[in-house]
Amino acid sequence: MSDPLAAIPLSAIRIFEAAARLKSFTRAAEELGVTQAAVSWQVKALESRLGQPLFRRLPREVALTAAGERLARASGEAMKLLRTAVSDLTDEAEGVLAITALQSLATKWLAPRMGSFHLAHPKIAVRLDTSDPLHDLDHEGFDLAIRSGSGDWPGLESVYLFSPARTPLCTPRTLEALGGLARPADLLDASLIGLEDIWAEWFAVAGVAAPVVNTQGRLIVDQQTIEVASALTGRGVALGSPILFAAEIEQGLLVRPFDITVEQTAGFWLVYPKDRRRAAKIVAFRDWLTARVAEMG
Repeated sequence: MSDPLAAIPLSAIRIFEAAARLKSFTRAAEELGVTQAAVSWQVKALESRLGQPLFRRLPREVALTAAGERLARASGEAMKLLRTAVSDLTDEAEGVLAITALQSLATKWLAPRMGSFHLAHPKIAVRLDTSDPLHDLDHEGFDLAIRSGSGDWPGLESVYLFSPARTPLCTPRTLEALGGLARPADLLDASLIGLEDIWAEWFAVAGVAAPVVNTQGRLIVDQQTIEVASALTGRGVALGSPILFAAEIEQGLLVRPFDITVEQTAGFWLVYPKDRRRAAKIVAFRDWLTARVAEMG
């Protein structure tokens, strides 16, 4: 029996997979670096070879037929396996490692430590994206990510790093101006920086019964680095991670009035596609990163 794939060029499958995934011949052409006409011709040729339509042509997009849906699932998996195999064969222990990470963690914790990774792996160049939105690692050119969440993302392997627990942080001068803050309830009279609900959680953990956190005239933002940066100027007390701001605490720029933290439901995780868990550059970064986390005790 002849092989049914023998008469179908791999280029046609590649073009079909892109068009099916993007639901557009135009976007598929842009991704693959060919003309829209070339995509349309290849799809028509594939449909002719298979003897049935794979797409319904709509005014501004295309939609898969039942046969197209079936082929799209198979071709998507096949192209993913091919990309992974080629990448793992050519990467070895060098090349470019593309990382996307939360801005606060990337700037305050990861970036200052990257020098030791470069020393340990001089043949691996790192491209670091610092943005909070989640990225599709398979299709947006990233090898791995550092995310905040439960650790459960479909198709990704997750390695737990640490908790983003927060504690009150302020400058020594602010602490002195507040009379030293003898007890947690004293913070109710301080200028608090940050979201009301997070402060309410911290007061509950600290044993301050049903506090009313007055936010009038106070700085309300939702970015930890901005909040703590404001506290560093003496504007008040912010809730920040003692891990992310360890350097400022060690240098005496910030102090912790209380050794009380509020845990966040989401932890920090290193994630990467399960089918790439053996890629040399991913293994190198994972082992290096977990070693840095272990050093924190």
